[in-house]
Amino acid sequence: MIQKEQVIEAIKQVYDPEIPVDIYELGLIYDITILPLNNIEILMTLTSPNCPAADVIPSQVEEKVKAIEEVNEVNVHITFEPPYTIDRMSQAAKLELGFA
Repeated sequence: MIQKEQVIEAIKQVYDPEIPVDIYELGLIYDITILPLNNIEILMTLTSPNCPAADVIPSQVEEKVKAIEEVNEVNVHITFEPPYTIDRMSQAAKLELGFA
């Protein structure tokens, strides 16, 4: 059985190319759902609707999660509701970026 922590660790390997913090710590991941047959649904956002890495980041998330042994299918969904704010960042990310 796939554990949510495994998925989180895989996602933490993905970075916004413009920010030296992984996308999980940035707060871009809204929800992770592990479905039957080890299918994974990920609901995420981007720092802005015009993010230059809008094509790259979701495909990297899919690739990293798919690399977990036993994962069958990965579906990454992008949403802008609720809109992203820096309040979603972890304390570590805020410190790294000078927001804390």
